[in-house]
Amino acid sequence: MDADLRGYLRQNNKTLTWERRIKIAFDIIEALYFIHEENVIHRDLHSGNVLYFHGYDSWYISDLGFCGPADNPLNSIYGNLPYIAPEVILGKEYTQASDIYSIGMIMWEISSGYPPFYNCKHNYNMAMKIVNGSRPTILEGTPSEYKELMIQCWNEKSSERPKINTLLDKIEKMWKNCYNNIELNTLKVNLELNYYSPQNSRLYYSNSNSTSKIYYSNDLPCKGIIYIYCTTFNLY
Repeated sequence: MDADLRGYLRQNNKTLTWERRIKIAFDIIEALYFIHEENVIHRDLHSGNVLYFHGYDSWYISDLGFCGPADNPLNSIYGNLPYIAPEVILGKEYTQASDIYSIGMIMWEISSGYPPFYNCKHNYNMAMKIVNGSRPTILEGTPSEYKELMIQCWNEKSSERPKINTLLDKIEKMWKNCYNNIELNTLKVNLELNYYSPQNSRLYYSNSNSTSKIYYSNDLPCKGIIYIYCTTFNLY
């Protein structure tokens, strides 16, 4: 494997067309489709465990350590906070819909080149913002179909999120339509994020230097213990 998604975006974000970004999203969603077809939940989807294989020009989902049957719940929450579905933060069981929420966050990361909530500290306040409906600001110029699909994926109601087969069908059609859309084949993303500031650079997260934080039930409105990890890396 040549790079994870976070590293790939860090190196290539300024040159990626929308056609290329949609292809990346398609590969990741297709990989999750095969996981869900086995009635399995990944439980820990984020850009650090999505890997690029240059030889096949394809993307794969890795780090299946928390993968498990959909009918076998975990007793604790462990994950990268910006990608964790709000219902999971509230102590409900992981479902395949929780993975779909994570896909929505990854789609935003693909569209912007930045990790979701990169300019926020990963703490209790951020967890509560996610629970209360806060989502990353969508960049101007994001294709409307992509934007709508992303919003559906991170819907606060898990029942309103698309099933993986529906999601795959829609992103595949979007990708195929790119070939007939000259604008999407050539259009680069506007990288001017209004809320970016250099002092926030150390708030980025990746796989290089892992740390964990434990939240107990008196810290969040759920039962049991939540293990939330984060890792840091440098900005562009």
